Amino acid sequence: MRRLPSSPRPVRVTADTTRRRTAMVWPAAVAGTIALSLTGENAAHAAPPVPPLAAVPPAAPRATVVVTTAVAPPATYTVRPGDTVWAIARAHGVETASIQAANGLGPGSVIQPGQVLALGPAAMPVDAPAPAPTAATHEVRPGDTVSAIARANGVSVDAVLGANGLTRASIIYPGDVLQIPSAAAAAPAVASAPATAPGLDAEQSENARLIIRIGRELGVSDRGIVIALGTAMQESWLRNLDWGDRDSLGLFQQRPSMGWGTAEQIRDRDRATRVFYGGGADPNGATTRGLLDIPGWDHLAYADAAQAVQISAYPDRYAQWESPATTWLQVLG
Repeated sequence: MRRLPSSPRPVRVTADTTRRRTAMVWPAAVAGTIALSLTGENAAHAAPPVPPLAAVPPAAPRATVVVTTAVAPPATYTVRPGDTVWAIARAHGVETASIQAANGLGPGSVIQPGQVLALGPAAMPVDAPAPAPTAATHEVRPGDTVSAIARANGVSVDAVLGANGLTRASIIYPGDVLQIPSAAAAAPAVASAPATAPGLDAEQSENARLIIRIGRELGVSDRGIVIALGTAMQESWLRNLDWGDRDSLGLFQQRPSMGWGTAEQIRDRDRATRVFYGGGADPNGATTRGLLDIPGWDHLAYADAAQAVQISAYPDRYAQWESPATTWLQVLG
């Protein structure tokens, strides 16, 4: 009679038994791959499971790439005949105030052909590609206005106001940090300046733009430009008049008999505006005294600063134009 096979002997299964069986079942290539995965540079990340009996070639070693960035030295610019600080700043993508600060210049300083100006660390070569739009901020400095900050960053006043929860009646203070929307993000809000400003007709608005443009070119602060706008409004209704009190003429009612220039020169709007601002670029030189020639003019009351230049018989009348002139600068500047 055939003997039935005896029952299989019970086998005690332990963790060590499992490890030995696993080692016998998986080929050496697979085991080696697992070991490499656990001990390589990516051991902190779980590798995908390796199919049984699949030989996986070891990964190629990673190449180490060292990236170095060349830091360009601060740029300089050699002044040429006809240059102004404002024009140099605009051509090199920096603010007028940055060049003035880097070279110890003031609003009335004169630059000479051949003079070498430091453009500052933020200067960008004219032919450099524009950086991709990124979120930016601006820390408010003394003398800053929202309109000047918006213009320097190529966005509209309303875009800056909206990005910071401000209104046109809001006041900004030195040390405030404003969010500057990218030009692309602010594009729907950016529009060309209106033809006229509130309360001004086309002729007056054009004269206001001229006063603003020359003020920017000379590096005059927004407050100085607002004083010039209000003065011209009080003196001539922002019109280039060919008549006035006694021999007064032009935008600022300057008098030939008092050394402000010939009648023809005074009615040259560009020249008359530069003479009002005065300073080192004054076409009259030291013959007359413009706003920038008044010691501490920027700390004077609005009407007092205008009166220091104009010597009017009605000095208090300038004050009424401070608020409207501020609006004109915001709209047209």
